[in-house]
Amino acid sequence: STLPAVAEELLREIRKAFQETSHVPDDLLLGLKFIFGPSAVPALDLVDQRSVTRVRSPSGRTLYQVLGSSGKLYTCYSSCHFCTCPAFGFSVLQKSESLLCKHILAVYLSQAMGACQELAVSEEQLTNILLAEEEDEG
Repeated sequence: STLPAVAEELLREIRKAFQETSHVPDDLLLGLKFIFGPSAVPALDLVDQRSVTRVRSPSGRTLYQVLGSSGKLYTCYSSCHFCTCPAFGFSVLQKSESLLCKHILAVYLSQAMGACQELAVSEEQLTNILLAEEEDEG
């Protein structure tokens, strides 16, 4: 995994607490804000709005799409901890100011809370999603 151990542990604790009580205790929310900074609250908002969709193809390939607060759809890859949003490129990759953007944090939180929408697509549809992202960047 690409996240620091403390972040991984916090997400595990959130998953465990949510499975047991269906909510995240205040101490874990504070930890979230401490570790992920300004991304934490907007990420929780995205989870509350059920903005995260897990997209799966028959071969088992998976990616996530997050409907951002601006209404734009971003593609996230939890396996390599990457998002197509400008904030990820700038704050995470160029400046190293943040561990991750609100979209990929929303993916991790949605996984922990079982709050992902599910979308099954064909291999061709998945390829089209990936190619559309490439065109946006180029």
